[in-house]
Amino acid sequence: MTVLSLLGLAAAVYAHPQATRTSEATEAAISSTSSASLLPLPAFQKLTRKCVHTDPSTECQPYTYPPVAQAMSSFPDIWEYAAKILPGDAAGHTKYASFNASIPKIAPKGTLTDSTKGTTYSDSDPDCWWTYSNCVKPKLSGLVPDVSDVPEPRTLGYGFDDGPYCGHNVWYDYLSSQNQKATMFYIGSNVMSYPLEAQRAITDGHEICVHTWSHNYMTATSNEGAFAELWYSLKAIKLVTGVTATCWRPPYGDVDDRIRYIAAQLGLETILWKYDTDDGSEGSDGVTPAVVQKNYDDFITKASQGAFNTVGAILLTHELTNFTMQTSMDYHPKLLQVFDHIVPISVAQNKTTPYLETNYTMPTFAEYIAGTTQTNGSTPASGSSSASASASGSLPAQVNPGSPTANGAAQPSDSSPSPSSSSGERTGKNNGVVGRLQVGSATPLSVFGAAVLAFCWL
Repeated sequence: MTVLSLLGLAAAVYAHPQATRTSEATEAAISSTSSASLLPLPAFQKLTRKCVHTDPSTECQPYTYPPVAQAMSSFPDIWEYAAKILPGDAAGHTKYASFNASIPKIAPKGTLTDSTKGTTYSDSDPDCWWTYSNCVKPKLSGLVPDVSDVPEPRTLGYGFDDGPYCGHNVWYDYLSSQNQKATMFYIGSNVMSYPLEAQRAITDGHEICVHTWSHNYMTATSNEGAFAELWYSLKAIKLVTGVTATCWRPPYGDVDDRIRYIAAQLGLETILWKYDTDDGSEGSDGVTPAVVQKNYDDFITKASQGAFNTVGAILLTHELTNFTMQTSMDYHPKLLQVFDHIVPISVAQNKTTPYLETNYTMPTFAEYIAGTTQTNGSTPASGSSSASASASGSLPAQVNPGSPTANGAAQPSDSSPSPSSSSGERTGKNNGVVGRLQVGSATPLSVFGAAVLAFCWL
């Protein structure tokens, strides 16, 4: 009976036509009936074999976005560690060569799946290694301190790691209904897998930052690997949304002065946190929903007791599963009760040009708290919803998805590990492989994808 169920579901999925979506607006219009009644997502996450939840017949149906499909051979394989600059990438080689000789002589630490594994390290922490000591003030001259809180009192710098997630529309709709903008730390592989979902962040007025290509421990990478992980994430975001990010967050917070230096050469400011919900680890490592809820509650108690009356805070949360998104919705009203303002991190810094492209702007802190939460020109100020802002089905004039740079598309890979972390960060592999499979077309990958969906369904 189990085999028949698997085969039956696989056949049903295989026969289901590809979701019809050709623009951010058509993608944003697809949503499930409610976040509380979603069915198990047909998604397979390696090693943990963790299923997340959404409606498999709507948001997470695979689709093809031509600019991405045509450019895939100019990017590393999806979810593979970007160990090298691709041979034909002249711009990448030139950029890396311009500072390679000056990269700090700091050895990689541990392995890609755990930078502390097998590492012998000095108690003096010569490299300002966050994973070891939570150091945020670089010891290397010329590097600026990491951003780990926000300067505005009683203010929460609102941000979410690991997106874009294919089933995020109910949650993004909620944020729009609350006129709430946030900072989204997007993984390059997920941007290439879910380009229209990434475009929605720009349309809705959220800020996009880099969260690496494959979500590995960055201090374990080689110099060239660290560069490639950031470089190709920047290129993916630019290809899909038309903007070039100027901020990044290291997966697991794993950064030292070597990695900070490489990021700085790419114009990226390092953003960390001091408080962690551990929501990304729910379901593993003994982290239950009750643990996550307690972390939220403890943070809210700190705020109510005046812990952020002088300097605001950044809280680590994730766009990863229905649980992380639903929990953020549950706690958003509670956070509003103890913080005077909840704003994107760039807004809390009064950073009005969050990208290299100067024709895209964010409001000042004063503008945001006065009600002008969006000033990028793509939608009216004060945060119209994605549906109304994108009624024409096109992106803002300044957002150019980019021209194809190569012929054909590379097949995605799913061989990268799915590590866990005591810091609450976990892999953001949001159906990264299934999202690229062309279900409904007669290819072996389609059959494989259907089988994977069936496995996870059970």
